[in-house]
Amino acid sequence: QVQLVESGGGLVQAGGSLRLSCAASGSIGSINAMGWYRQAPGKQRELVARVVSGARTDYADSVKGRFTISRDNAKNTVYLQMNSLKPEDTAVYYCNLARWGVNYWGQGTQVTVSS
Repeated sequence: QVQLVESGGGLVQAGGSLRLSCAASGSIGSINAMGWYRQAPGKQRELVARVVSGARTDYADSVKGRFTISRDNAKNTVYLQMNSLKPEDTAVYYCNLARWGVNYWGQGTQVTVSS
């Protein structure tokens, strides 16, 4: 089993910054991808950013140039540095780990950006 523990969400004013962390533990094995998704009220869950096979990074167009994802392989931890936050970034952010076709999810952390 895989456990994902997230931290770092909160309330911030527009233009501010937050850093999310997600630590993976358990039977991790070989990770295919690890990253962050978000879901705003009334909307579908969407990819924010991910690290694929420990090297390639993917970003949603809406966060490119503002968010940076990084991964510490030794700690099995992924980080999401979010700068220049906008009210439309408000959502529950979920950590995701994909391994051999199976997706694991964290419990989610709320990010609220006030205008």
